[in-house]
Amino acid sequence: MELLWKLALLLSLVECLAGSGVLLRPMFTKQPGSVVFPIQPGENRREVVFSCEAQGHPPPFYRWKLNDSFILPRPGSRYSLMGGNLHISHLNKDEDVGIYQCLASNSFGTIVSREASLHVAYLENFKTQRRNPVRVREGQGVVLLCGPPPHSGELTFTWIFNEYPSFVVQDTRRFVSQKTGNLFIAKVEPSDVGNYTCVVTNTVTKSSVQGPPTPLVLRVDGVMGEYEPKIEVQFPEVVPVAKSSTVKLECFALGNPVPTISWRRVDGASFGRKVDINKASGVLEIPYFQQEDAGIYECVAENSRGRNSVKGKLSFYAAPHLMDKPQDVQKTIDDTLVWECKASAKPKPSYRWLKNGEALDPMEDRVQVNNGALTISSLNLADIGMYQCVAENKHGRIFTNAELRVIAIAPDFSQNSLKAQTLARQAGDVLIECKPRMSPRGVISWRKGKEALRESHRVMVLDNGSLRISNVSKMDAGLYTCVARNQFGVASSAGSLLVKEATIITSPAGHLDVTVGESIVLPCQVSHDPTLDLKFTWFFNEQLIHFGSHGAYFEKVGGRSDGDIMIRNIQLRHAGKYTCAVQTKVDSVSIATDVVVRGPPGPPVDCRVTEMTETTASLSWGPGMDNHSPVVSYAIQARTPFSLGWQAVTTVPELLGGKQLSATVIDLSPWVEYEFRVLATNGIGTGEPSKPSKKARTKEMRFDLIVPRVTPARVNGGGGGRSELVITWEPVPEELQSGPGFGYVVAFRPLGAPGWMQAAVTSPDASRYVFKNESIPPFSPYQVKVGVYNNKGEGPFSPVTTIYSAEEEPSRAPGRVRARSVSASEVEVTWKPLAWSNNRRRILGYELQYWGEKEKQEAASVIRTVGNKTSVLIRDLEGSSTYYMSLRAYNSAGVGPQSGIVNVTTKKPPPSQAPVKIMWNTSNSKVILRWDQVHALENESEVTGYKVMYSQDKHSRPSVVETKNTSLELSLPVNQGYVIQIKPFSEGGEGISSRQITIPKMAGSIAIGAAPGSSALPLANLAALILTARTIL
Repeated sequence: MELLWKLALLLSLVECLAGSGVLLRPMFTKQPGSVVFPIQPGENRREVVFSCEAQGHPPPFYRWKLNDSFILPRPGSRYSLMGGNLHISHLNKDEDVGIYQCLASNSFGTIVSREASLHVAYLENFKTQRRNPVRVREGQGVVLLCGPPPHSGELTFTWIFNEYPSFVVQDTRRFVSQKTGNLFIAKVEPSDVGNYTCVVTNTVTKSSVQGPPTPLVLRVDGVMGEYEPKIEVQFPEVVPVAKSSTVKLECFALGNPVPTISWRRVDGASFGRKVDINKASGVLEIPYFQQEDAGIYECVAENSRGRNSVKGKLSFYAAPHLMDKPQDVQKTIDDTLVWECKASAKPKPSYRWLKNGEALDPMEDRVQVNNGALTISSLNLADIGMYQCVAENKHGRIFTNAELRVIAIAPDFSQNSLKAQTLARQAGDVLIECKPRMSPRGVISWRKGKEALRESHRVMVLDNGSLRISNVSKMDAGLYTCVARNQFGVASSAGSLLVKEATIITSPAGHLDVTVGESIVLPCQVSHDPTLDLKFTWFFNEQLIHFGSHGAYFEKVGGRSDGDIMIRNIQLRHAGKYTCAVQTKVDSVSIATDVVVRGPPGPPVDCRVTEMTETTASLSWGPGMDNHSPVVSYAIQARTPFSLGWQAVTTVPELLGGKQLSATVIDLSPWVEYEFRVLATNGIGTGEPSKPSKKARTKEMRFDLIVPRVTPARVNGGGGGRSELVITWEPVPEELQSGPGFGYVVAFRPLGAPGWMQAAVTSPDASRYVFKNESIPPFSPYQVKVGVYNNKGEGPFSPVTTIYSAEEEPSRAPGRVRARSVSASEVEVTWKPLAWSNNRRRILGYELQYWGEKEKQEAASVIRTVGNKTSVLIRDLEGSSTYYMSLRAYNSAGVGPQSGIVNVTTKKPPPSQAPVKIMWNTSNSKVILRWDQVHALENESEVTGYKVMYSQDKHSRPSVVETKNTSLELSLPVNQGYVIQIKPFSEGGEGISSRQITIPKMAGSIAIGAAPGSSALPLANLAALILTARTIL
């Protein structure tokens, strides 16, 4: 058999080599899977097919094994091959059940598929037809045996009570074990008497059979007394459970009273939400079993007479799962192969290796298997083939494939020849690589020119065949040849070594000391081999400088052989280490320069207030960065909520030297909240201020005479709602309040009244008080004054001011409202004014609303007038459009009633065409203009005249002359140049201006011209213009 398949492999290889196909190792694309096949009793014509398919070139050849023995398909046998698929006809449950494996082979070797099992599912009939009655007392427990017939495949069990379809319902008293099929009744009752039939169903074949009925008869010799639980259904002491599977534990007890069943984990761990406990049927179900679910479980049965329990251990197991698998590899003769193969499993897996489907013999010293790792040393051509790592434990087995190729070739430089030119710098080191493709590894030698190269302390051939030359000189330049040889042949490759002068930076490394704002040049000049190009790269604190992206501070200023850079307007942040790196094809050098930037000091730190009195504050602070120039002095600034920014303050000592880190600020106001900051100064300037201190308040004065002295400014009032008197003032700044408890005393009285009414306003920030009383007459004069107070007492009042109480809204609407269209975009509205004032109200002005024909009044535009005006001009309207207007008066109390609504239609728009064909000539201090008549369109107003605007330049204000004709004579001096424009006008307004006409300054007395774009003069006039010009010249 072995000779036959090896011959087939040899023939397939010869066929493949004769063709043009690419050689490929066998690789499974489809592997057999396990089958549970249902058959009915007496059936033997069923057929089973195991699939197997592999790709490869030459096409694979297939064989099959059953229980590790080869299957020999012969004509007429029950086994046949169609491609790689195995067909089994007339299935025999005694001969065909077992483990199947497919083997695929071609010229590269053989691979073995995973294992596939074949099981046959069947269910036979019960043998006996009758069963003896079971006699029990009332209250006693009973077990009715099922005794399933011969079968294969998973079964389920139910029981019929008396006759179909009356099935036994499981509850706390009755239980059907799905392990044995037996029916358990914990405590028999009279209603349980009858015939019980066990029904067995095969879940694979879907067939069911019924056993003979078992009569349950109640004994008449007494009733069973109470007794403790007796557990009849229990699980094994050890239950192995596969990873991710579902496990069910059964537990049921007989007893009187009926026992209750409960479950727990002995280690005290709680059940997860996935665990299903069916207390009615005594089943604990754990789906998707994992390692953490393993442990000892206890079932407890108890009633009023006692308690019993059983324990069992659920042990976790997992079939092997590959974690690290070997990959296809190509090695040279005499090399060493190491393949790792790792799998996770519970319990830990064992490993073995197959070569071409056969067990690999590790007896040779050069072949070793250690914990899954395969090592083969001193490889030879006989080691070529397909290898498989098999990881297995008692729960499963897994295969992984890899191909080993061992190559034997003569030296070859076709894919990796020596570099045609290798550059080296004088006094440097150079490596010339020699990497021919050959197997096995042979001998490498070197020639310089035609002579064999002699090794020395400076010239040596490395173990990998490459040539290293140290301290290179001009004498080392030349043609070098690498020669490689092994038992299969000799090959060589050559390349030239060119020696170049070293690159040297001639600028010395340095230290620069500069001041903020200066511009400096960092030099980087070099001497180098003139045949090599230079590349300059600059780094700042080891970070690459991108020129043009640093705010234009850095700029290259060197030439081809110079790498100088300029730093413009240098800042403090530019201090640091600058490195110039110079690179050529053969070497690279660098130089560093340290730059110190001196500048104004940094902000002082930790500014804090250490003590406050009524008028002083003690401060301390820490020194900030001096930026390479010693601090010579400090200054302190302060601000309050009412000051305009930061203000300089007086200190003790008055002058704060560079070593001074504390001071006392004097002349502060009592009971005011202050913030302070400190600024440092050195020989270069004053730096940024410190962060402000925390806000601190000066203390109030301790003697009794300090009451507020400053009264509110700008006391005024008026306006407000009906029956209100509004009094306003400007609040007193905090620093002038002289202490806590500050507020205002508002005093007011009707003009001429003897006594004052007063009100206290306690908020120091208040600026308004409103007195509301129905007795206040509208628009009546009141005298008001505002005083101040604090916790020490009352201060003075402000001068007395006369204001008016709230007035009433206007009660009448304006009369005789008229609207007149002035142009296409303007409308004038006039009206008869109301009386300006009386003893109850004033008129401050008028509010005009206007809206278009298609708009609503709610969206109207509003124009307000101030004073006693009697007309207003509405602008920016649309031509030929109808507008509506209404008018009402207003004052500080609000607006009065609305007038009647009037409407007006704007005039047609002015002409949209500008004057064209404008001609001009000058003669004896006159400018004569002519142009074509502008004709209005149908929806435009007719032209009524033209405006001619002229000025001596484009920027001066033009003069305007109106005319109804299409010509105009202007008396202007001709020794000046002019800019002229012409626009038509109509009752709808002014139209579009013509293009500007420039009349140049003329030395002679006659000139003729046309506006740009005009159809110019007739030829005769043009000739006259030319002749005139010649006469002038």
